[in-house]
Amino acid sequence: MTVVVVQHAPGETPPTVSRVLAAAGVDTRTLLLKDGEEPSADLDGVEGLIVLGGHGAGNVPGAGSGSGEAAGGPALLRDALAAEVPVLALGAGTRMLAAGGSPAAGTASGARDGDRAVQLTPAAGADPLFAGAERPSPGLRPARDPLRLPADTVVLASCDGFPEQAFRIGASAWGVRFLGQDGAADPWAADLLGRFAALVTARAEHTAARAFFTRRAAAWEERFAHQTPAYEAGVARMRLAPGGVAVDLGCGTGRAMPALREQVGAGGRVLGIDVTPAMLAAAARHGRTRHGRLLAADCTRLPLPAASVHGIFSAGLLDHLPDPYAALREWARVSAPGGVLLLFHPSGRAERAARHGRPLDPADLLAEENLRPALEGAGWQLDAYEDADGHFLARAVAHGRTHDRTLGRDRGRDRGDSAAAQPARPSPAGASR
Repeated sequence: MTVVVVQHAPGETPPTVSRVLAAAGVDTRTLLLKDGEEPSADLDGVEGLIVLGGHGAGNVPGAGSGSGEAAGGPALLRDALAAEVPVLALGAGTRMLAAGGSPAAGTASGARDGDRAVQLTPAAGADPLFAGAERPSPGLRPARDPLRLPADTVVLASCDGFPEQAFRIGASAWGVRFLGQDGAADPWAADLLGRFAALVTARAEHTAARAFFTRRAAAWEERFAHQTPAYEAGVARMRLAPGGVAVDLGCGTGRAMPALREQVGAGGRVLGIDVTPAMLAAAARHGRTRHGRLLAADCTRLPLPAASVHGIFSAGLLDHLPDPYAALREWARVSAPGGVLLLFHPSGRAERAARHGRPLDPADLLAEENLRPALEGAGWQLDAYEDADGHFLARAVAHGRTHDRTLGRDRGRDRGDSAAAQPARPSPAGASR
């Protein structure tokens, strides 16, 4: 697991940064920014960014005239923001983070009273990174210059006369202006870095997949448009009744949504669910919102009530999830008794193995002898299985109860713990379509 430290000169990284991340089992890699040069935007193998300031912070590629207030910033940072890779910017590095969004009006700095203490705002209590943090140390001095921030920025720390001392942009990028090179050694800073390392670790699987699909989203529809008839044929095998609720799970650009709408009719509901915002944006550009609603959510924690769904279509997703068994249980939870699950791929298992230069794996979850018990243990009954040249298809029906192998007993699907949508993510290989 790797966090890239973006800085302007060798030796700028405070020892606390490397020490705290190493203690959390996170490796660091340094990326030096040089004036006028654009750093590589490759996020492969990168689970997080820490952006530091320094003497060159006002003259970064894509930034504005010394103020850091341009609507650009390095491409690496812009891509990280788009893919929701966790980012922590410290001190003058927050100017690069601010440059990665569409700037709003700046805030005046007010009176220059160096004795004013930084306080956390009420929003910090519900923030993924700041929740539970102590009050910043009195010795940490506030930044004293105005900074233009994106309009939807959430302010997490402030002080009289010097607002916006810490903030969050989107779901995964934080800026802490009062932690510069000197402040990084403060115990409060060490605690924040430890929190960031824990957050990076918890989101690592989803971060990798978002980064993978974000940079491919724009061309995805055109690249795989030839598969649309196969998707339509797969959806036809679901045989859903009009008026039902159908979900395209791991929808990518939503190629199954028109066919799902045709099955449930005008009186039904169609949801396209994916964890990569860039894929959902591509789906919207291709008109999928005419057929249903697009929703960003983790497929293992669906923001749907129990027994509310009549059909789930999922292509190229299940066998790439970190815990496919938990996913099957969650999909059974949201499905009404008799609800249909259709697992699909436009290529058979042997075709895909040959394409990757490997033999079929006997442990492959999608092999019938493995998939059948996995489905049954999660609350599904397999009623059709086809693994042929040209497609893979497994159709299962929800029977209303699951068997919890950990507890060794049956349990009902209505657990009453439907989770809210979160910026979480399956692994890259085939998790979005």
